[in-house]
Amino acid sequence: MMCVSLREVDETNFRQCVDLKVADEQTDFVASNVYSIAESKVRPYLVPQAICAGKELIGFALYGRDPKTGKYWIARFMIGAEFQGKGYGKAALSKLIDKLKRLPEANEIFLSFVPGNEHAEKLYRRNGFEETGESNESGEIIMRLAINANAKTESLI
Repeated sequence: MMCVSLREVDETNFRQCVDLKVADEQTDFVASNVYSIAESKVRPYLVPQAICAGKELIGFALYGRDPKTGKYWIARFMIGAEFQGKGYGKAALSKLIDKLKRLPEANEIFLSFVPGNEHAEKLYRRNGFEETGESNESGEIIMRLAINANAKTESLI
């Protein structure tokens, strides 16, 4: 598997995170990273993460546990345009799922995607997410990944 890591967004990588963009035809599919970082300041349960391949920042993720429902969400996930199509998305999503599996009471992970974002839908399905049949207030399709107890135990070994 490709070597990617998740790192805290801080003053050393903030500008790189903000400057990282998806391809022009994808801008309607994901909020900007600056918006996501700002959202994490008004919703402190959301954790922004820089996705790195070696020392190079290649993507961004935002995750957290909704305090109202107790559900874990991947609120944002993006790989920069120039890094797409190289396997980074699959490796980074797998790394993020592994991180979430180790959190308290993480029995399932939710995310949503904009209808028509076929690349995201395919990536999420390949990683075990299934549609819930629901959509959010923005019309995004909600997906869920069940985490079984055996997988949690294996990830701790």
